[in-house]
Amino acid sequence: MFTDPSPRTSQTPQRRLARMPYRLRQHSQDESGFGLIELLVVILIIGVLAAIALPSLLAQKGKAYDAAAKELAHSAVITAETYSTDNGGEYKFKLPSELKAIERSLNTTNTNEAELTVAKEIEGGKGYELVARAANTGDEFTIKRNGKGETIRTCANTVSKTACVGDPSGTW
Repeated sequence: MFTDPSPRTSQTPQRRLARMPYRLRQHSQDESGFGLIELLVVILIIGVLAAIALPSLLAQKGKAYDAAAKELAHSAVITAETYSTDNGGEYKFKLPSELKAIERSLNTTNTNEAELTVAKEIEGGKGYELVARAANTGDEFTIKRNGKGETIRTCANTVSKTACVGDPSGTW
């Protein structure tokens, strides 16, 4: 680059601009920032992306509530097997609170979280039925173990009387 041999401290912007090459001067005068159209296009693109992403994020929230209920049902199964071990191989419980006495982490009262709503014996103590309800979605996950040791898992939505959010077949 070239340097000015005579130092001038009081040059005005117009004088400095006059000494610039034409192309550089033209380029620096044309730049004025973003216009209204450009900003509106960017806002429109962000809106479209949000409209695409938001429904999928909301569906994930429902799946998270269902996953918490499934895990609660699984914990209740392990607790029911522990109950059976302690009681000669029979499942003689009638209330969720009887399983909570064994496993304190089972939620039987707080409806703002996944809640164990049903825990009872079936087939004269040879099997059991456990129902866990998901918070906010209303999905109920049922695990039945019959006297032959067969396990059946079903899912239903008590609010809309349909299958669950994540699985329209009604099983899990």
